[in-house]
Amino acid sequence: MHASQPTRSRPAKGPADRLATVRGAIAEACERAGRGPCNVRIVAITKGHSAAILKTAVDLGLTDIGENRVHEALGKFNEAKDALSAAGIKRHMVGHLQRNKVRDAIALFDWIQSVDSIRLARAISTRAKGRSVSALVQVNVAGETQKYGFEPEIAVESALEIAELDGIRVRGLMTMAPWTEDTAVIRKAFRNLRRLFEMLQTQSTREKPDTLSMGMTNDYEIAVEQGATMVRLGTVLFGPRPTGA
Repeated sequence: MHASQPTRSRPAKGPADRLATVRGAIAEACERAGRGPCNVRIVAITKGHSAAILKTAVDLGLTDIGENRVHEALGKFNEAKDALSAAGIKRHMVGHLQRNKVRDAIALFDWIQSVDSIRLARAISTRAKGRSVSALVQVNVAGETQKYGFEPEIAVESALEIAELDGIRVRGLMTMAPWTEDTAVIRKAFRNLRRLFEMLQTQSTREKPDTLSMGMTNDYEIAVEQGATMVRLGTVLFGPRPTGA
């Protein structure tokens, strides 16, 4: 018998290759949707990774990073502050924000993507003190009990109410996809959020909302097809988070 030849594994893709693949997939999703060339903003989710990943995001030319927890972000932002400041990186809070963390969040983040109640919005307004915090109103389009966000039926009305508060710029809406592998269900949820976003744009008497944040690693292409202007990507860019993160 002949000795079997060793299997040659393909070299693992690095973040630069992954980002190129993602951008190609976004362009193809735009084309499928008939959007033409479109500029979809990528928020690199660095939750669970070390501060070195923040610096990697800067080196890749990404302009936005996102974190889920105030405490984790505080340490990492301090460690990478020179790189983040030099690149003018915008920092996004994308996880559930407790009202007792609002003061710290406003100091750390440029965007709060998870404004999920009127009480939280009022707390942000109270703490803003002359700042103008870019905010997205989170909508629980799937009606899942384990998720935060406004019910779709009151989302537009609530966003308009929040937009009247001092210190908050309502830039648009955000959602998380339903917990399912059924792409038809995911597509419908994103389509419904886009319709709410269009209603908000029509009814807004202040700054016209410009951001529709939906889509993560497993569903961002569907989100882009349904009109997302911002996607929140972690694993697809940086690989799995370290165990326990």
